Amino acid sequence: MATLATTMPSRRLEPSRSGSELIGSSLGMRRALKAVSMVAATDSAVLIEGETGTGKELIARAVHDQSLRRHEPFVTVNCAAIPSGLLESELFGHERGAYTGALNSAVGRFQLAHQGTLFLDEIGDMPLELQPKLLRVLQEQEFERLGSTRTIQVDVRIVAATNCDLLKMVQERRFRADLFYRLNVFPIALPPLRERADDIPVLVWHFVRKFAERMNKEIDSIPDHVMEVLQQHSWPGNIRELQNFIERAVILSSGPVLAAPLGDLKGFTEAPKSSSGLTLADAERSHILEVLRQVDWVVGGRRGAAVRLGLPRTTLLHRMHKLGIVPEEGRQNAC
Repeated sequence: MATLATTMPSRRLEPSRSGSELIGSSLGMRRALKAVSMVAATDSAVLIEGETGTGKELIARAVHDQSLRRHEPFVTVNCAAIPSGLLESELFGHERGAYTGALNSAVGRFQLAHQGTLFLDEIGDMPLELQPKLLRVLQEQEFERLGSTRTIQVDVRIVAATNCDLLKMVQERRFRADLFYRLNVFPIALPPLRERADDIPVLVWHFVRKFAERMNKEIDSIPDHVMEVLQQHSWPGNIRELQNFIERAVILSSGPVLAAPLGDLKGFTEAPKSSSGLTLADAERSHILEVLRQVDWVVGGRRGAAVRLGLPRTTLLHRMHKLGIVPEEGRQNAC
């Protein structure tokens, strides 16, 4: 018997913009925002593709906020952040005694998102064995909790995001083809920050205002040469890296002029130059190796490479694997 889920609860200061961090007028951003406005009012699945730190969750929220479901829940699941053994319970819930440690019944994210939107971030990290059950929910809008035979019906709009090449993963049989095509109804591609140099000044000012207000500081000027360096930088960590850098700059600023620690960007600005002959992957690999050596190959923790690069630990490990970076012998435990 099926049951219906219920919801649970010196450049001078420029004019201020709205609170949204979906900022920019570059061609890539205009295309992405136009795509959001086109698909938001439908119930179609959306797949947001882009590098780490490009703002995929902000786009997902924009899809929800412009949809007819905007007054209902927006629920997020990071498929890379939850251990694979617990992800099924996190998504679908479980009954008491369904597995060791399940002392009480629990509602899953699908049920919490009933009549709203479920954002599946880092969908490429979803285990293969769990993908058929996800596909069934997308097609039938029903599922069973772990340890239960009772079918629960839901009305959920799916928005997924990835920094992986899902089509390549399909070809390598690391991702189900039928699930990929079910998610890829309406793809939205987010450009990396290195392709949005014209957007960097307004993003910089947005973050300066945000952190200055939070730290009770008044910063109304950014030296021209600082802005020029920021626009020339390749930003492999994208907007997240830029935000972290500006936060650090605001902390260091003791007067009205932004004190940007440009020395921290050394290596980023030089390696990707076209005259060097390096590909972007070569430059990224070189920089990650440099940072790993600086921190004695420690990946996680407050002083690890992931923090320095402005990346989640799991994302850095994924990039290291993709770029063929193997921890030095005897340092595997550092990861």
